[in-house]
Amino acid sequence: MGPKSQARSGFAEVQHAARLSVAPMMDWTDRHCRYLHRILSREALLYTEMVTAPALVQGGALHLLDYNPEEHPVALQLGGSDPQELAKATRLGADVGYDEINLNVGCPSDRVQSGTFGAVLMRQPELVADCVAAMAEASDVEVTIKCRIGVDEQEPEEVLPDFLEKTSAAGVTRFTIHARKAWLQGLSPKENRDIPPLDYDLVKRMKAAYPHLHISINGGIASLDLAEELLAAGLDGVMIGRAAYHNPADILVEADRRIYGGARQITAHDAVREMLPYIERHLDGGGKLHQITRHMLGLFSGRPGARAWRRVLSENATKPGAGVALVEEALSHVAEFDGSEARSA
Repeated sequence: MGPKSQARSGFAEVQHAARLSVAPMMDWTDRHCRYLHRILSREALLYTEMVTAPALVQGGALHLLDYNPEEHPVALQLGGSDPQELAKATRLGADVGYDEINLNVGCPSDRVQSGTFGAVLMRQPELVADCVAAMAEASDVEVTIKCRIGVDEQEPEEVLPDFLEKTSAAGVTRFTIHARKAWLQGLSPKENRDIPPLDYDLVKRMKAAYPHLHISINGGIASLDLAEELLAAGLDGVMIGRAAYHNPADILVEADRRIYGGARQITAHDAVREMLPYIERHLDGGGKLHQITRHMLGLFSGRPGARAWRRVLSENATKPGAGVALVEEALSHVAEFDGSEARSA
């Protein structure tokens, strides 16, 4: 795959790309995952895993900013709650060419809470406003927010408008809203992705109340059909998480045509073949095959041969000497799919 752009994408291009985005997901959306997703969709906006500002600024872990030029448009998600530290981290992200810097105000994990960032910041909109103002001052890259509708006993109908007003007054005009509360005590991060009820209508009301803001919706969206429905309802963008990771072809292969009006045609088989040179370069540089193929296991989900594809890769990709030939062997078990074959369990 040739690079979409070797340089940072323009503001208008990133706004356009945000019609559909793949959510930042810890341990999942690393640069290998994003490279695969960019092959599947040339248009969708991609996000890094959350990178903490202290890790960059205090720990000097600049390798966490590594990405492939082909990933543009790609956004860096930061976690933190200290305005000056976030400003420094924003400068670091901008200097290496990220197209957007996103502040995490949605993660409910204990580890994140202990650092006073993530969803717990829904309780401190004034602090969030200070953070994003400092971030915006630090570079000319757009600063955005990903948040929840509220946490714990908060009333979302009251909390969310207040949060949007205070943080947009600090300069943020683009928000992604996970349409669930986060329960910081009593639910695990995994349970927080499923148990609190979704409230899409509230997010739609926020868009109607604040038409000048670019509002994307996240949470429980598992198909392009639903994504199109939400866009047609007036939302500016849709962010998809687990479905895009576990069934990437289902979400991303048709995205360029259905969401962006393009004409590009690609199949999951095409994507595997386009990944092979990238895999070769990774292996030549001392990398391991499973570091890439773990993100490819769901490419053929629900299609004939999918089990064999997963089995060959999951059982063998960690073995010494595993390389491109193993990927080609796994692919040989999967029938070419052009959209007409019936899907199987």
